Amino acid sequence: LGVYLVFQIVTGLFLAIHFSGDVMLSFSSVNHVMRDVSNGWFMRVCHSNGASMFFLFFYFHIGRGIYYGSYSLSKTWM
Repeated sequence: LGVYLVFQIVTGLFLAIHFSGDVMLSFSSVNHVMRDVSNGWFMRVCHSNGASMFFLFFYFHIGRGIYYGSYSLSKTWM
């Protein structure tokens, strides 16, 4: 879970460098990343799929804790 979080932070920072938050320029900046930045399309796809994988593993982690009942251990909350 931590590896995916670090991966999301790194790819997000890379994409944020090339992104413009202006309403009129946001589509152009995404288009710029996809076409002009070296391997920008790959970073965007990795960031998008990495977010999905992060939430998938996060839900598995929560589900595992509920299944094994680790929330009932008093030392967990201290």
